[in-house]
Amino acid sequence: MNRLQEKYAQVVVPALMKEFEYSSVMQAPKVLKVVINMGIGDAIANSKALDEAVAELTQLAGQKPVITKAKTSIANFKLREGMEIGCKVTLRGNKMYEFLDKLMNVALPRVRDFRGVNGNAFDGRGNYTLGVKEQLIFPEINFDKVNRVRGMDIVIVTSALTNAEGRALLKGLGMPFEKK
Repeated sequence: MNRLQEKYAQVVVPALMKEFEYSSVMQAPKVLKVVINMGIGDAIANSKALDEAVAELTQLAGQKPVITKAKTSIANFKLREGMEIGCKVTLRGNKMYEFLDKLMNVALPRVRDFRGVNGNAFDGRGNYTLGVKEQLIFPEINFDKVNRVRGMDIVIVTSALTNAEGRALLKGLGMPFEKK
């Protein structure tokens, strides 16, 4: 069992039960999955860029990402339907908790001028989306081997029904929200 899973079971669930007055432990929201998405715009002209992104995402997540393809053609971007333009990986279980632990306690504090993540990035159903501008904040990425700085979207999907429940869950797990 991961450090974050233990914290969730022993600290976060009792706090959520008290705050939202749930009658059962099963009503307490939990993190269902984490989806990490990298859109590689220059993959249209340079297919090697996609391979590099896949290798970096494999290092970060600990599992092989799925290559995403364009759904529609956009003439202005020289994009055809079916072209490979990104990659994503879905984490569940132990890998998900390990990634979240690493994200909250190691990677985010390494961001330059970090004052906390935006607390308003919830979607109305308790899911949180976070944009990272560079992959260099993660300790696995070797600075010398990076050809191009790439950003990524990290979506944390929870079983929370409202934004307040989702925020309380992530705050309890240790997500560094900015102070207002």
